[in-house]
Amino acid sequence: MNKDFLHITDFSKDEIVDFIDKAKWIKDKFKSREAYYPFKDQSLAMIFAKPSARTRISFETGFFRMGGHALYLGPDDIGIGKRESVADIARVVSRFNDVIMARLFNHQDIIDLAKYSEVPVINGLTDFNHPRQIMADLFTIYEKLGRYEDFKIAYLGDGNNIVHSWLKLSTRLKFKLNIATPEGYEPDSGAITEAISIRTSEIELFNNPFEAVKDADVIYTDVWASMGQKEEAEYRRRLFERYQVNSDLMSATGRKDTLFMHCLPAERGVEVTDEICDSPNSIIFDQAENRMHAQNAIMLMVCGKV
Repeated sequence: MNKDFLHITDFSKDEIVDFIDKAKWIKDKFKSREAYYPFKDQSLAMIFAKPSARTRISFETGFFRMGGHALYLGPDDIGIGKRESVADIARVVSRFNDVIMARLFNHQDIIDLAKYSEVPVINGLTDFNHPRQIMADLFTIYEKLGRYEDFKIAYLGDGNNIVHSWLKLSTRLKFKLNIATPEGYEPDSGAITEAISIRTSEIELFNNPFEAVKDADVIYTDVWASMGQKEEAEYRRRLFERYQVNSDLMSATGRKDTLFMHCLPAERGVEVTDEICDSPNSIIFDQAENRMHAQNAIMLMVCGKV
């Protein structure tokens, strides 16, 4: 097992399936309130260059309930690559803590953090990818559909870090991935080429969202302007308008059982309507809860606890 969790492609299909099995296992323990303290007297350093309520709450709560202490380090506490080099931060923080989670802008920073750390490093998010979220997504799909392969997912909106991680996952597990974006907002060409060339999954790109969602098991969207892109928000709202997940787009699947997913936070009335967010087809809050369980499984496995 790799000591760090940086990219989904660092792991084999069997290891990814094992993550999902462990997520279910630890979720069952939490739901039954069973005492389970594998991280007793250990500490998790959480480095946040990008703030996130869900990431902090889920990691801090999960690690605490497994017997450990989580330490929050915000942008004012650690200036990644500014006040101190990434290498020196990794060397120092790993002397004090047993595992590190970092939510950063620059993807190279997470690579360097892991390179110089003496303890496991978990990628909480970078501008390029978001593997931890996709493991929670996969676990949620497994809960709802009873399978982690052979489903059809349509992603709509900006070709961002969420899509890059779904493309990475598509090289390990078999499913159909449709990606609909405005022209010029497609995912990274290298990530697309890699996913298509490996031929594990079927990948198709669209500009028309109504074509992309046909017969989809899952429709997935994210905010149209991520952190660091807010100055483009109004322009993107106009450009992405027809990618909004609403009743018309859900109906275009030709099915009544298509699930709706969003990694949150959602801008209701922008990329998705209230009606869809709060519909019986929406599984966004199950998805949010499963972040904690998927993360717990990741920490347990990279730290050699199971």
